Amino acid sequence: MKKLFSTLFILSLAFNSWGQNAEESPKINWLTIEELEAAQAKEPRKVFVDLYTSWCTWCHKMDKATFQHPGIVEYVNANFYAVKFNAESKDSIQFKGHTFKYVAQGRRGYNELAATLANGRLSYPTIVYLDEELNVIQPVPGYMDPKSFEQVITYLAGNHYKEQPFDQYKMNYELVYSLK
Repeated sequence: MKKLFSTLFILSLAFNSWGQNAEESPKINWLTIEELEAAQAKEPRKVFVDLYTSWCTWCHKMDKATFQHPGIVEYVNANFYAVKFNAESKDSIQFKGHTFKYVAQGRRGYNELAATLANGRLSYPTIVYLDEELNVIQPVPGYMDPKSFEQVITYLAGNHYKEQPFDQYKMNYELVYSLK
């Protein structure tokens, strides 16, 4: 059954992408923090917040390699709200009834929301996963290729994190989208 699903998925990707150029390829439906709370009120979903900075090379690499992968795009758009958040944003941000401000620190600084979501451990990129009530499930620092990212998002979207440790899940994991 899984082989059939994988084959059908690959065929549908090939059919859907046939004749399209790169500008027409599917993209993750990125939201802002402000848009997130409104979307959650209408249809609760799990969330991932991409904490990035403009100078982060690995953040840019993850944008290109992982967040543009067709299988990842499809899975994320169907199962999550995705938020891109510049961790060095100087704007005051309203989130869950609190105001988060910019904290100057030397030549650079950080937004308090980024520090709060990452449990005070700011490194980039960090993907922070939230549940349907916008509570932090887990921040995951570091670059992830499409295969690694898929393992994490399927683990969280399927609520497997409530039943088993991630290492155990990974041992029995089969790629949903047959990523290579």
